[in-house]
Amino acid sequence: SHWCNVAYWEHRTRVGRLYTVYEQSVSIFYDLPQGNGFCLGQLNLENRSETVRRTRSKIGYGILLSKEPDGVWAYNRSEHPIFVNSPTLDIPNCRTLIVRKVMPGYSIKVFDYEKSCLLQHTADLDYTDGPYDPNSVRISFAKGWGPCYSRQFITSCPCWLEILLSN
Repeated sequence: SHWCNVAYWEHRTRVGRLYTVYEQSVSIFYDLPQGNGFCLGQLNLENRSETVRRTRSKIGYGILLSKEPDGVWAYNRSEHPIFVNSPTLDIPNCRTLIVRKVMPGYSIKVFDYEKSCLLQHTADLDYTDGPYDPNSVRISFAKGWGPCYSRQFITSCPCWLEILLSN
């Protein structure tokens, strides 16, 4: 069975269908002549903004998402940084959103299964603003968001992914 679904977003608009992942790892990229995975360059949208076009051109080789025994890892294969947020990267019961910047060629554990189990037993859901999925990871390409950036919400980022992990 699958271990996650991937949704690609441009600002507030989901583009294309959910991409279901069955293999232990998946490449998510803009355009490659060979290889397999989720090719974002083939997703069409009418009236795409210039900001989105510029950011899409920076995705390049994108990321490699990998399910490991200790959690889910993202490896940045792009020539530009990616920005990541997940419940297991945040400080428990902290109101400040934590967004991690991952430089090209580096990887990060974007989701920790053990920590997730602990958080689900101790989480105070009154601290969250808006919809909250304890099993999702958000990754933006080239543009950060949150308290340290001009974009306060991920929906202000031109190109981003939502990784919906299966329980």
